[in-house]
Formats: sequence, C-alpha cells, structure tokens
Amino acid sequence: MSKPELSKLGYVALVTPDLEKSLWFFKEVIGLEETLSSEGVHYLRAFGDFGHHTLSLEEGESGYVKHVGWRTKRREDVAAFKEALEIQGVRVDSIASGTTKGVGEAIRFQLPSGHSFELYYDMEKPEVEENRRSVLKNQPYKAWAKGVSPRRFDHINIHSTENVKETYDFLIEQLGFNLREYVVDDEGNTIAGWMSVTPLVHDVAFIAKPSLPTPARLHHLSYWSDDSQDILRAADILKENGLQFIGPGKHGISQALYLYVMDPGSGCRVELFTGGYLIFDPDWEPVKWSLEERSLGNTYWGDSVQDKELNNMTIEAK
Repeated sequence: MSKPELSKLGYVALVTPDLEKSLWFFKEVIGLEETLSSEGVHYLRAFGDFGHHTLSLEEGESGYVKHVGWRTKRREDVAAFKEALEIQGVRVDSIASGTTKGVGEAIRFQLPSGHSFELYYDMEKPEVEENRRSVLKNQPYKAWAKGVSPRRFDHINIHSTENVKETYDFLIEQLGFNLREYVVDDEGNTIAGWMSVTPLVHDVAFIAKPSLPTPARLHHLSYWSDDSQDILRAADILKENGLQFIGPGKHGISQALYLYVMDPGSGCRVELFTGGYLIFDPDWEPVKWSLEERSLGNTYWGDSVQDKELNNMTIEAK
C-alpha cells in the first residue's frame, strides 16, 4: 500500500472574542462569502473556493486557532495517516463526520510544536443560491461582490518556540511536505521553512521564534488574488475602512506581492497575496537562505516588514 498523502490546505478554525467585528472584517472588508451559520459557528469561503469553507469563526474569551484542516488525496488516507501516526507514538483523536459542518470523518493531532492539525477527505461542495451564484460554471460565487474579494485560500504561517527540528522532520517525514525554501542560522540550523504538498511555494511556513507568549502561534493566514492591481485595490479598501496595514511589498522568498492586515475582532493577521511562482519539477532542490540574507527574503522591495511591532504580533494556536 502506498503512503498516505495530503492534497491541499483546507481551512482554519478561528476563535474570536469579538465575533461581530470579525464577521464585519472577513465578510464585508475582505469579502468572504458565508456558506452557513450553525450553532454559533460561521463558515466562510472566498469566491473561488469550492469546498464548504476555508475559515470558520466562533466566539470565545480570546482570539486563537483551534486547529488547521488539511484534505487528504484519498478517503482511505485518513485512516492510513491515523495508523502511521499512532505507530510513531502520536496521540490521534477520531472526529465524527459532521462535527465540523461540511466535513466528513477526520482525525486530529498535534505537531511537536503544539499546533493542532485535522486531516479529512470528505468535504461538501454546496450549491450557491442563485442571487450569489456566478454565471461562470467553473466559479461558485460572483467575483467582486463586496470588499477585497480574494479568489481562494492560499497558505498559513505558523511560529513556535520549541521542538523546531522535530517539527520540520514531522512535517516532511510523517505528513509528506516538500521543503521549497528555507533559512539557516550561523550554526546551520533551519529556523524558517516554506513547505508544500501542492505546486505552491508554500502551503505552510514554519518559523522558529525564541520568545513567544505561548509555544504554538499563528502568524497569519493568507488569501490569494489574481494580480498586483488587486492588492493595490485592497490597500484602498482597507484605508477607506480605517484599518492599518503593512505593504504593499514583494517577498524575495516566494517572489509574491503581499499586504498584511489584522482582524480587529480576533487579532488574527491576514495576508493578501498574489504572484509568486509554481513548482512542477519532481527534483526541485530547496532554496537556501542565510541569516544575513533573510531580510532580502522577507522584503525584496516595498514597505519593510522588519522591526515593526505589527509584524511580531501572533495569536495562539492550540
């Protein structure tokens, strides 16, 4: 039997202390569409996301990430991952179908860093009501209906203070991620890695941070737009709504254009993202950056993300 595989990043389950503000931010400013509201949880997706949701929002005492969902390539991969992880001594919880609306049977476990991942195969692809439906049969919702209106969910960036090498090894060896670009310190230790299971430069970035309020943190989640003009338009929309942001600029690592803004309800950072490059070669050699070169990798040009209080803000991931 072949090894189980992940197919793509699925969704982030986000808790916010101010649900009203977060719903305003994600629905009206970012422009995500609401698939469903059930039992206090709101399920959102971008206009080009086919799955039931790419973000869930619910109210809690503080802002944090409950877990990050990943879709497997095959239905049987969920059980295969459970077996393989338990052999390695990882505690794995089985999650009944429908526990998260739109998601089938799943498993949840923690990375060595403390971040919680969920793996599933079945996710509903609900029909869109006629008044919100695109005339394009290959697109669920109308584009540009409201706000920034990004096309799809793109990636996450997570930070941790502990078990850094173990987490890189776990992501690569146990979950099958490919290392695409990485940063090493003066001793040759990997302190930042951009990894993917798709042709994207990264579905997840994992960064070592020596000092954080809690060991497992989310730096940002990211939605992708079609081109650079969309990012400039997003900056105008954010400014009109009184929101502070970093960017626009261009990363050296990934070569993508970016803009960072914080959800005023949860404190979660959102990266609005476009450009970059895709990797199709099966023999791709990971691109190595030194600590000295890291600033070039972070900001190739544009508003620098270095030495800014906003760039160091993260929320807890449990």
